[in-house]
Amino acid sequence: MSQVVVVTGAGRGIGAATARLAAAEGYAVCVNYRRSRAEAEGLVAEIVAGGGNAIAVQGDVAIEAEVVRVFDDCDRRLGRLTALVNNAGILEKQTRLDGIDGARLGRVFATNVFGAFACAREAVRRMSTRHGGSGGAIVNVSSMAAQLGAPNEYLDYAASKAAIDALTVGLAKEVAEEGIRVNSVRPGLIYTDIHASGGEPGRVDRVKSSVPMQRGGTVDEVARAILWLLSDAASYTTGSFIDVSGGR
Repeated sequence: MSQVVVVTGAGRGIGAATARLAAAEGYAVCVNYRRSRAEAEGLVAEIVAGGGNAIAVQGDVAIEAEVVRVFDDCDRRLGRLTALVNNAGILEKQTRLDGIDGARLGRVFATNVFGAFACAREAVRRMSTRHGGSGGAIVNVSSMAAQLGAPNEYLDYAASKAAIDALTVGLAKEVAEEGIRVNSVRPGLIYTDIHASGGEPGRVDRVKSSVPMQRGGTVDEVARAILWLLSDAASYTTGSFIDVSGGR
């Protein structure tokens, strides 16, 4: 059976690296993006030129109807889903808790938590043997911030990723008998554009001395962990976490 994966937030960064590696390993890839249309379409063109199968599908995971549309489009164009990488996430400008208002909380949790729940739900509806599926795997992209708290910078982001950790553990137990494995990676300080969204593009270089390995990580290092968790090599692994953080 062909392997079909939806990678959310795959226009750039960790999502793009994951989509590229998944295609190289034989997955048909649904490259979901919100705004990065040119990057997503360029990635699809690269995958297809290399002999792979991929489509780009726009959709904001913070909007439930758009999540449903993305998965329906994948069904129609690539076939029945066998894997999900719940990668889409946002953060906002660095601040303390006393600088965070309800509107910001709403935006961060709508994408990072509610979106991840909706995507996981759609994946379960397609992959679970309870719903006529053949099983599959979900990998949630959390963050070391869920463990460290991100004080003085991204407390709301950290809290949203802690919710993803709870989702991973609970859902793994809920669907284990239905052929679905659910795991997570927790990236640490990774060189991606997300730091610019927080107002400090050079953040990794500023704080990398706090990492035991004394360097930031790459998106490819995270992607390799994700693909291992999706693969049959991890067939007895569920409800587990891989910290891709250089020991931090």
